[in-house]
Amino acid sequence: MRNFPFITNSGSISIDEVPVLSHADFKKAITNAVEDGARVSAMFACPMHNELRLFAVIACVPMGQIGIVSAIHSEQAVSLTPDCPQVHLFEREMAERYGITFHGHPWLKPVRFPAAGTHPPAKMDYFRIQGDEIHEVAVGPVHAGIIEPGHFRFQCHGETVHHLEISLGYQHRGVENALTGKLDQRKIRIVETIAGDTSVGHATGFCSAVEALCRTDVPARAQVLRVVALELERIANHLGDLGALAGDVGFLPVMSFCGRIRGEVLNITAQMCGNRFGRGLVCPGGLSQNIDQETALFMHRNLKTVLKDAEEAVGLLFETPSVLSRFQGTGIVSSSLASETGLVGPAARASGIESDVRSDFPSGFYRMAHIPVSMWDSGDVFSRALVKWMEVQRSVAFALEQLSGLPGGEILCPPGQLPADGMSVSLTETWRGEACHIIITDKRGELKQCRIVDPSFHNWFGLACAMRGQQISDFPLCNKSFNLSYCGHDL
Repeated sequence: MRNFPFITNSGSISIDEVPVLSHADFKKAITNAVEDGARVSAMFACPMHNELRLFAVIACVPMGQIGIVSAIHSEQAVSLTPDCPQVHLFEREMAERYGITFHGHPWLKPVRFPAAGTHPPAKMDYFRIQGDEIHEVAVGPVHAGIIEPGHFRFQCHGETVHHLEISLGYQHRGVENALTGKLDQRKIRIVETIAGDTSVGHATGFCSAVEALCRTDVPARAQVLRVVALELERIANHLGDLGALAGDVGFLPVMSFCGRIRGEVLNITAQMCGNRFGRGLVCPGGLSQNIDQETALFMHRNLKTVLKDAEEAVGLLFETPSVLSRFQGTGIVSSSLASETGLVGPAARASGIESDVRSDFPSGFYRMAHIPVSMWDSGDVFSRALVKWMEVQRSVAFALEQLSGLPGGEILCPPGQLPADGMSVSLTETWRGEACHIIITDKRGELKQCRIVDPSFHNWFGLACAMRGQQISDFPLCNKSFNLSYCGHDL
């Protein structure tokens, strides 16, 4: 790790301070860091000075810091994927976007199918298992429900799934390109739609990256209310997932109760800012609106009711033998596989990996207040459900504590001018896991490139791994236990 300059989470650095290594040293620096317990948060290419420069952002968990390293692309670039599987999608994405060939990569297939690309969606080769008794099941991209498009290709022997390939990119919107140029109010509105159920998480990540570049000190009251909004988003989505898992095994009472309770949490968020998904609340420098004491009391009172109702409903879920028989042992992802492929969030913690940005890389108010990391180690549907339930309880307790003692003062400190040739990195523990926001500015202090890695980008492959050896009828249950975002992946 000695080749890395380090920054703290939501920190910044001058582009000139990022070392440019040879490809051999670039590969060695990344693989050595991962072997030492680090994880690749992002890897991307950026045109600079008539050259294509490769960047790697490394979350060095043992140190609690973020390392950044780079290399100039050459035609002899060798793939890191055989030695570091975490980067396989990042390399495929760079190959798709810039035509880079990473020699030795197992299969440089497109990831997002950009509109101007040569590979329209679904026009690609898929991995196939050979054998007369192997049959293929293709699902999507158009599904029977009102959900986003995604294609799933199962290789089966009888009812047993031996391989699942997931192909996305059907709604590639060009979000990152839309974020370039001058920093204006429109940018935060775009960021909030990266994944609609993670509006607060992505808005916080983007604003933290902007604030890091501008050296903006967010007021204490705004910092506390930001984390309250983040935890409300986590509570609402986890309760929704638990209800959906109950529905997938036909346990309808808990499904109905969790749906209603989730609605109550969304109503608390709406009382806070006027929008059930928290849109319009977070802005560069703090918050766009404040809450009064009466609203804080309303939120506190209703959140206590939410916890009481949830304990009754979810308690029933985990006490019912027929539910546990479907959850336990289904869709197992081992700790070693989760670590090797770079899973994040509840999916990683459910495989026994103690990884949480709020603890590993605390920023904002998380530097002052600690939330215990929720973990289980069986790696199955049960474990993923249990981790989400533990997080609900701890997030409610955390939010109640903050609402009971909100600091006074302002809620906004508008950032100044973005510096020229700067780079900032922000990691945010959204309800699905780590969201990485990277901003690079040009010589005029405008947004040259914004790179966003939604947690779903890391975790879709984990779902594919969870289905190996499972009955194909287990797919809805495994899928919902991850509950990943199509649009967050596609951008």
